Amino acid sequence: MMGPSGSGKTTLLSLLGGRLRKPTPGGSITYNDQPYSKYLKSRIGFVTQEDVLFPHLTVKETLTYAALLRLPKALTKQEKEKRATDVIYELGLERCQDTMIGGSFVQGISGGERKRVCIGNEIIINPSLLFLDEPTSSLDSTTALRTVEILQDIAEAGKTVITTIHQPSSRLFHKFDKLILLGKGSLLYFGKASEAMVYFSSIGCSPSISMNPAEFLIDLANGNINDVSMPSELEDKVQNSGTEGRKGKASPAVVYEYLVEAYETRVADNEKKKLMIPLPIDEELKAKMYNSRKEWGVSWWEQFSILFRRGLKERRHDYFSWLRITQVLATAVILGLLWWQSDGDSPKELQDQAGLLFFIAVFWGFFPVFTAIFTFPQERAMLNKELAANMYRLSAYFVARTTSDLPLDLLLPVLFLLVVYFMAGLRSSPGPFFLSMLTVFLCIVAAQGLGLAIGALLMDLKRATTLASVTVMTFMLAGGYFVKTVPVFISWLRYLSFNYHTYKLLLKVQYEHITHSINGIKIDSGVKEVSALLAMVIGYRLLAYLSLRRMNLR
Repeated sequence: MMGPSGSGKTTLLSLLGGRLRKPTPGGSITYNDQPYSKYLKSRIGFVTQEDVLFPHLTVKETLTYAALLRLPKALTKQEKEKRATDVIYELGLERCQDTMIGGSFVQGISGGERKRVCIGNEIIINPSLLFLDEPTSSLDSTTALRTVEILQDIAEAGKTVITTIHQPSSRLFHKFDKLILLGKGSLLYFGKASEAMVYFSSIGCSPSISMNPAEFLIDLANGNINDVSMPSELEDKVQNSGTEGRKGKASPAVVYEYLVEAYETRVADNEKKKLMIPLPIDEELKAKMYNSRKEWGVSWWEQFSILFRRGLKERRHDYFSWLRITQVLATAVILGLLWWQSDGDSPKELQDQAGLLFFIAVFWGFFPVFTAIFTFPQERAMLNKELAANMYRLSAYFVARTTSDLPLDLLLPVLFLLVVYFMAGLRSSPGPFFLSMLTVFLCIVAAQGLGLAIGALLMDLKRATTLASVTVMTFMLAGGYFVKTVPVFISWLRYLSFNYHTYKLLLKVQYEHITHSINGIKIDSGVKEVSALLAMVIGYRLLAYLSLRRMNLR
């Protein structure tokens, strides 16, 4: 499919591939005279224009996870992994198979190799039909030619390959079998690519200088008739349209109307008749094509397991970056020096220690919120792509995504508390230390849930960050340290604050032997605080999941 920007190439491709989420216009789309179904979806590959890949996974890992999730249940794990290896060699990716994909801040494979990995993700299921949206965009001419040659090999192996392309070189143009030329959503030509120039010559439009056929066709579709010889009929229309003699300044609308009318009167009927000839189809396949059930490659539990492992591999680099470790350790050392070997025996020193405990509650409430906010907005493109391909259930992804962070989330707080706890002289017996760790971990998981919920609700990083800042600040102010006597009409806020419940639990762990209240907060059993934090852990995540479902990602 060729045509200028805005001609409808991507829209038509998305309609054919069942990827358009907006209400579709009138009409119907059939495959071998059968309506679109869930089974057909599993036989169609769709490569988007953007290379949507995880930057920290290697080429082999990316294709292996795709094979494990997408290939049918009948195949064993070893057979699926072998299929991934076969695709790597088929696409000439063996030299970079153990290299990370890379991204904006991560060095990785080249642009052409990234595009081949995207194609590999789709051909791994051995689709009957492969759609590609602008597969050569942003590639140099040599890499673009190599990519199109790979697509040509796929087509010669018996697959149907349909691709949009903006303005290919003449070498690329001559590799395509059939051509659809679009202009403003209408057909200007459909037929053999090799006969396109002959057709336009037959309607009186031919280049007056030597030029790339694709460039000539795009110029025509844009209504630009510089260096184009026109038929007398079109010249008369140009003159009558009020343009002042210069061919290049002819109204594009006039040229466009002439081309549409020429196609409708000369070619359209014959091409439609050819397309209406019924194709023989196997009855068993026909029955499958009517199947409206989704065909999952693996069970829910296996989807969760694969996505959990993928999540750990992808995000371990972010979690253990030197920047994040330095941030946590530097904060811990500064706190340890400020509260060096403090003692909670006297009221004044106890007040100082209470300030340290409140800061710990705030820090490990603030930090996870602003990390989790980015989760779903940043992965939205990937989630859209993979759900559209029926790779897994949304519920399996959500549970795996929100639990694969937990092992990683535990390590930095342990490092932080090991430094702060003993430098600041808090209760040094094992019980209080591990209870403090458990309290901080519970706070992290609750705060993370809030970040996930805000990110999933808004799916916009600027708005989500603004809302999170206001929410976290409110929770911090209502956390029981800054304001001792909160007015009744707003006192309910503190019960929604994970900072408040974490602070109370940390006070209880350190000063359970003290019966009176500390810093205006009464020490009790801690059951209410633990219950409140657990309710937040579940409640915020449930809200995040429902928000994702509401978005109708597929």
